[in-house]
Amino acid sequence: MNLEQIYKDCGAFLEGHFLLSSGKHSGFYLQSAKVLENPLLANKLCEELAAIIEEHGLEFDSICSPALGGILAGYELARACKKRFIFTERVNSVMTLRRGFEVKKGEKFIICEDIITTGGSALESANIIQSLGGEVVGFAALANRGICKVKNLTNSTRKDNAKLPENLPLFTLGNFEFEVYEAANCPLCKQGSTAIKPGSRGN
Repeated sequence: MNLEQIYKDCGAFLEGHFLLSSGKHSGFYLQSAKVLENPLLANKLCEELAAIIEEHGLEFDSICSPALGGILAGYELARACKKRFIFTERVNSVMTLRRGFEVKKGEKFIICEDIITTGGSALESANIIQSLGGEVVGFAALANRGICKVKNLTNSTRKDNAKLPENLPLFTLGNFEFEVYEAANCPLCKQGSTAIKPGSRGN
């Protein structure tokens, strides 16, 4: 599966000057919503991801995603795995579990995102699940930005700014390794352009 070509074909592989959710800047952005707007393609991708997880023998009961970006990917993965799905969301900038969702003591979860960069949002969701008595056994995403180590990719390494726990596996369909800059040291800013938060101007 050529994941990069799929993103390009869907108009989801963007070039410009972007402000990422981590606060860092990049000249590239993956707009997974453009991939997941096609239910048949979303199903195909998540069936593939489910097969990878199954091959590694990971046992789990449910899937949880952080809103907003992870919801479609997590829901489709849960459908492919025939598991329950819930999501966390931010309330006043704090990740929270709402809407009547419950976590049973000892319930095993995979945390699913559309894209994993440092893994910060996924880790926040994991912490919520664990605080409610659940157990997080792994992470999953359509793609990894090359910062966190991926269990099913042999050439994947962990960078210093990765936030996901080293003792838990991350499964993805592929790696996208783009340069990411601290805002104070962004060469695009120094060239005079302004970073745009994806989605704020129609992208």
